[in-house]
Amino acid sequence: MTADNTSLAHPQFAAALEELGLDVDIRRFPDETRTAQQAAEAIGCEVAEIVKSLIFAADGVPVLVLMDGASRVDVERVRWELCAGKVTRADARAVREATGYAIGGVPPFGHRTRTRVLADRGILDHDVVWAAAGNPHTVFAMDPKSLVTHAGGTLVDVREAAGDTTADGRGAVGDTTADGREAVGDTSTDVREPSA
Repeated sequence: MTADNTSLAHPQFAAALEELGLDVDIRRFPDETRTAQQAAEAIGCEVAEIVKSLIFAADGVPVLVLMDGASRVDVERVRWELCAGKVTRADARAVREATGYAIGGVPPFGHRTRTRVLADRGILDHDVVWAAAGNPHTVFAMDPKSLVTHAGGTLVDVREAAGDTTADGRGAVGDTTADGREAVGDTSTDVREPSA
């Protein structure tokens, strides 16, 4: 692990940091930190101190949800917050088109397009949180209030409650990669639709 300046970040994210006048500690790891668990182990923090940047489609329009690494997104709550008819997980192509980043490295701000941002209140439970810096090998630290502000986020409660399940008995849409691991900067396409 090394600590350095913004030159370690994805160029698009580094440009966003510069535009915002932010000086953050960016850390690069030799191994990918695509999952919240991997990132927490590499950093030496709790999984809940990782912020996942997750892209969903609300009636076909991209929306970013910021969630702590130990929690899962309740898609029905996202749908309700957005007054949307349908919310689904965005696929890898849609994530890259909306953000400019690949799944596993999506930061909470500095995206190619402006999207609506919902930030789960749970990320405010920590003094410092860590998020992807534009690729699966880099992360940065920031206080959560500043992170939400720079992301243009609206604070909401969209965390899956303990014991929440869909009609078929599975958990609400997971923040997982295709093999079931928790993701950091968005995820593969493990989509579970909420019941109607």
